[in-house]
Amino acid sequence: MRLSVNIDHVATLRQARRAKEPDPVAAAVMAQLGGAHGLTVHLRGDRRHIQERDLYILKEATRLKLNVEIALTPEGLKICREAGVDQATLVPENPDEVTTEGGIDVAGRRAEVGEYTRLYREAGIQVSYFIDPDPKQVRAAVKLKPDFVEFNTLEYGAAKEGAARERALARVSAAARIAVRHGIEVHAGHDINYLNARPLVEAVPEIREASIGHAIIARAVLVGLERATREMLEALGGPG
Repeated sequence: MRLSVNIDHVATLRQARRAKEPDPVAAAVMAQLGGAHGLTVHLRGDRRHIQERDLYILKEATRLKLNVEIALTPEGLKICREAGVDQATLVPENPDEVTTEGGIDVAGRRAEVGEYTRLYREAGIQVSYFIDPDPKQVRAAVKLKPDFVEFNTLEYGAAKEGAARERALARVSAAARIAVRHGIEVHAGHDINYLNARPLVEAVPEIREASIGHAIIARAVLVGLERATREMLEALGGPG
């Protein structure tokens, strides 16, 4: 099981004061020391946290795979190309949202998603879709053949133990089986924390990578990012 640490919240704190600290690059180095396999950042249109400059420096400062969550925009494509990022995860974006609210509608935006998939691939950038664990969306994604799909685990993360959580797990599991059957690697992200990570990966062994931000950064405030990263890897079942 691989772990990609989302460091957006480090940049959120920096931007709150329009200051130079805390530096997401320093956070990335600590995550790397903690055993992270990759870094995830979301370059939003409103630039509320990560800035273009961060992408260039992050790419140079660590050996970790750099995954950029990005909306379907020409500007985002241009920046990712110029920064030489490793992976683009295509996401929906609403200026009023606190965080990404749901998966991208691949079924409803098939032509547009397909075109951006082609353009990112031509730039040598791997492509992932952040989608809800809905068979309709998975089947639409399969037709476009991304490198990865990242399932939105918000429903699972928000559910209490019991029937609601089991239903959420069943949906992720069924969606994951469809993706893997068609040769697409499965990732997961959204509301995964230290308590619910292990049950998720045990119930859905198809998941190869988890993208986790809020829980790790919240823990890091108390114990430091290197330790918080190691603890999350343990919660996921150990380094992959």
